Amino acid sequence: MTDLNHRVILCAALVFIAAVVLSLGLGLNWTENQVISREFYVGVEYAYGGEVSEVKALVDKVRDYTNLFIMGSVDDNFKANRSALDEACDYIVDAKLHLIVLFTGSDQYSYSIFDWMIKAEQKYSDQFLGVYRYDEPGGNQIDTGSTMLIKSGSNYTGVAQNYTNTIKTIFVDNYLKTAPRIFTADYGLYWFDYKGNYSTVFVEYVGNESRTRHIALGRAAAETFAKDWGVIVTWKYEQPPYLENGAELYKDLSLAYACGAKYAVVFSYPQTGDYGILTDDHFGALEKFWDALHNNPGSLGFSPANVAYVVPADYGFGFRRPDDTIWGLFTADGLSEKIYTDVETLIDRYGTQLNIFYDDPQTNGILKNYREIFYWNQTIP
Repeated sequence: MTDLNHRVILCAALVFIAAVVLSLGLGLNWTENQVISREFYVGVEYAYGGEVSEVKALVDKVRDYTNLFIMGSVDDNFKANRSALDEACDYIVDAKLHLIVLFTGSDQYSYSIFDWMIKAEQKYSDQFLGVYRYDEPGGNQIDTGSTMLIKSGSNYTGVAQNYTNTIKTIFVDNYLKTAPRIFTADYGLYWFDYKGNYSTVFVEYVGNESRTRHIALGRAAAETFAKDWGVIVTWKYEQPPYLENGAELYKDLSLAYACGAKYAVVFSYPQTGDYGILTDDHFGALEKFWDALHNNPGSLGFSPANVAYVVPADYGFGFRRPDDTIWGLFTADGLSEKIYTDVETLIDRYGTQLNIFYDDPQTNGILKNYREIFYWNQTIP
């Protein structure tokens, strides 16, 4: 073979290798760009005061590494003084952050909150994401809290219907007439919150509760009703410092993103420092997460669900222990311990690949997308 032929073959080989490397690089860049282009909101909830100056200070602190701010204060100043709420929200939106505003009962305000919502959508456009309405409906139900919705019932189905109808008629549908979305945060009964027509439920990361179990319940509920879901990092302790440390926060935010959440929020209440319970350690974690989100999203992981566990319809179980309540009205029954044990077994085996559904016609078309399906009335091998 002549030197010329050798050179031709060598050049052709180099061109082929370069083409392969280039195609791989383009493929990697395409994948990364797909991750980056995913719509994701990360931010804080201000819930510790009633001064506009406090809101502005927190906005200034986080504006460079968040894109969401929740006005979660129920202070009388914002209820009596519409101009204070306007000034705070104007500042949030001017900082290029998206906005969610918590409203309690409409009769608690000196102005029409429905008129405020209409004008907010006109003024803030798509930066106004919607309204946070009625905190922890499911949690209050299973723990018989002070705002428990359904206080009596003779069977699971009747309570489930009353619960979802109450949420729908009192807390959601009327507000959806003037707000683009209705949000809540909860630590139980997510499926029934969505059935009550909430747009998005923030799954609470609270205490040392299993993040994986809450994700399995919340993510499955959102998928069932074709809605978005998110997480909110709340208290780890019942006393100062209340919140987990920065390293734990970064891990929790990353887990939320990897598992498909659309929102990740850090809750700040009460005020133990300049920014509620948030410290420089937490702000550092948020900034680190923001940097990874935009510059190395692959480092945050990817953990979609492909294993399903199905529990009985209308089974409002708390899932926190074998003897947890059912709807806060019934003691654990003959299925409770098995269902709890099944969930623990499947979490140990599959981790965040697990989603927990209810045996309802709404889920039939969804389960076909799962590689493994387990039911409450079968033995888990």
